[in-house]
Amino acid sequence: MDINQFKSLPFYIKLACVLFSLIALVYVVIAAKEILSPLIFSCLFSILLLPAAQLLENKLRLPRSAASMLAVITLLACIGGLLYVIAAQISSLISDWPQFQDQLHKSQLTVQNWIRSTFHITRHKQNTYVANATNKVIASGGTVVGTTLLSLSSLLLFFVFTFIYTFFFLLYRSLIMRFLESVFLDENKHMVHDIIERVQFIIRKYIIGLLIEMAIVSTAVSLVFLALGVKYAILLGLITGLFNIIPYIGIFSALVVSAAVTFATAPTPATTLYVIITLVVTHLVDSNILLPMVVGSKVRINALITVLGVIIGEMIWGIPGMFLSIPVIAVLKIIFDRIESLKAWGIILGDDESKQNRLAKTPRAKKKAKVTDE
Repeated sequence: MDINQFKSLPFYIKLACVLFSLIALVYVVIAAKEILSPLIFSCLFSILLLPAAQLLENKLRLPRSAASMLAVITLLACIGGLLYVIAAQISSLISDWPQFQDQLHKSQLTVQNWIRSTFHITRHKQNTYVANATNKVIASGGTVVGTTLLSLSSLLLFFVFTFIYTFFFLLYRSLIMRFLESVFLDENKHMVHDIIERVQFIIRKYIIGLLIEMAIVSTAVSLVFLALGVKYAILLGLITGLFNIIPYIGIFSALVVSAAVTFATAPTPATTLYVIITLVVTHLVDSNILLPMVVGSKVRINALITVLGVIIGEMIWGIPGMFLSIPVIAVLKIIFDRIESLKAWGIILGDDESKQNRLAKTPRAKKKAKVTDE
């Protein structure tokens, strides 16, 4: 059945076909998570490392395999250095665990007194309920430990396969390009090549923009926390920068973590309030000034689609889906914008309102609108 025959079908049949295709696609994506997730991450990393690999190959005359391996090792060294700094800060945080326990005990007494005075539930009943809940957690402790160990092993395998795939993508990039061009008809090769080049450009600029944004947010938050006298300011700044990669949701997760750590280590509750205010102001500045300037100019996706993409990505793939949602939507928008029958979907994904508003404010646009009104 060609496209014209499909268009002539009744609406309910076309709707049923589209829904069935979407359900099948989502099922395949969920079922193949262990394969697709590291593959997509490795695609992003290979696009990011491609200029470095080409530089090593062309300028230093290294073989493609050696240049690709050196680029991957450089990325691993950068990630390892960041993880080392975070691990060193966390080890210092663990040493303050007795202080955490003491602060939690004081907070527990305050909450219990409030519950007793508000809901008239005695402290004995509250302690009994907490003890029963604790026993249930301890009873399932073996399952929790097993699940944690399984998650850690899966995470380790995920990183190993991601960097192996990244190396192979860099090594066989010419072969992959020829394959993608040969899959489609000759009259579509130019469009396919244009889409591939545009995807590489947008994804590379997007990742670099995210890294710049992460560095700025981490540095700014760390400096403000140091000025406020917050303990573990560098750790909380790094956590804020890393979590901020997840649009809208990450900054509030960082706020909860930073407020909890500050509440347990700060001498006065006012410091916790200052930390919350700092992160709220950081989110406002980042979302309205920094994000449009550094990242928004690279990938124009409206806020509604961004939030929906993050939520759907978390529902399908969990945390990796939240990270991958924006690059995947950006790639889909590039494809939709260049295929005539799919341009409507590219419009709904885009963020052209601000562009149109800026054009409407230009003198030429105002003069044209005035002539039209007359």
